[in-house]
Amino acid sequence: MCEEQTVSLVDVLEEDEELEEEASAVLAGSDSDHCSYPQGYVKRQALYACNTCTPKGSEAAGICLACSYKCHEGHDLFELYTKRNFRCDCGNGKFSELQCKLHPDKDEVNSLNKYSQNFFGVYCTCGRPYPDPEDQVEDEMIQCVVCEDWLHGRHLGCVVPDCVELQEMICESCMKTHSFLWTYASHLAVPGGAAEVKEETAKEPTIPIKEEEVDDAIEPSCKRSHEEVEPRCRLKELQVIGQKRVQSGAVFWPSPWRSKLCSCRICQLRLLEAGLSFLLDESDTVLAYENKGKNSEQRRQEDDPLMSALDNLNHVQQLEIIHGYNDMKTELKDFLQRFAAEGKVVTSDDIRQFFEQQSRKRRRVDAGEFYCT
Repeated sequence: MCEEQTVSLVDVLEEDEELEEEASAVLAGSDSDHCSYPQGYVKRQALYACNTCTPKGSEAAGICLACSYKCHEGHDLFELYTKRNFRCDCGNGKFSELQCKLHPDKDEVNSLNKYSQNFFGVYCTCGRPYPDPEDQVEDEMIQCVVCEDWLHGRHLGCVVPDCVELQEMICESCMKTHSFLWTYASHLAVPGGAAEVKEETAKEPTIPIKEEEVDDAIEPSCKRSHEEVEPRCRLKELQVIGQKRVQSGAVFWPSPWRSKLCSCRICQLRLLEAGLSFLLDESDTVLAYENKGKNSEQRRQEDDPLMSALDNLNHVQQLEIIHGYNDMKTELKDFLQRFAAEGKVVTSDDIRQFFEQQSRKRRRVDAGEFYCT
């Protein structure tokens, strides 16, 4: 009698675990059934652009996850990953013929939305699509946390550090636009890359701000009375120490860097005027959004009655289910490959059709195939 090998459902799913976690991280944080428009400008959500409805040459528009499923089935979509402070455009004045099926009552435009070349399917300083059929070089795409464009690692102008998924990147263009960030980069950013140490120190240009403008610009919850002792400005202290980093190339920042930015009244106003107030919000990060999605998916799985039922099955029954799952997984991957090849979004109707086909197939399996006797 041969020794029976112990197999668990966790072992079976292990090879797909990373892919499933990535999908859960991005999509579980967004609603797949209801248009996000009523929520206003959502802090962060998964977004898509429809090349069928708003091709290059028209006005840029973005749609939420639910609308990509319900309103744009079979359309040519660009996956934008996530964007911050965006309101769904589906069916508004930018769409000449399409009406949103989930929430048709929308304003003509969402004036606070920000758009980029990504909404027309091109990325990076090279302005190329991703994936690029003409580019044979294997290279990862990394998103800038300020402009939220995606750039090839080889076009960042610096050496990409290890464990990049645990860090945030600000591209060279955004660093030059907001030059005060170079002071922080000298002391808070990941060392190396394009950064070469200068022997002499260089003064960081400062942005003049009138003291009387501060109280009017900062929200009441952030105001401090003039009688209170104003905390020291960390940015000014770092400027006194001096600039020792070459101001070129993208900059990578370790995960706790946002908490070390100065939040005095003057610096809050500087960030507000530059449109960078989100840098003081650690929950704004993509990592925080992904963790929220993973936690949501984990809670859903813990409440799954199917998983509870599997725990009550004996080992032979579990093995039978595992083999059945393997067969179904192979056929499902083949089924989905044609959608990936054509760049189409998989809808709930497509999945329903697949399982209807599966239910019509009759399989007669000898239990002896699954275990030794």
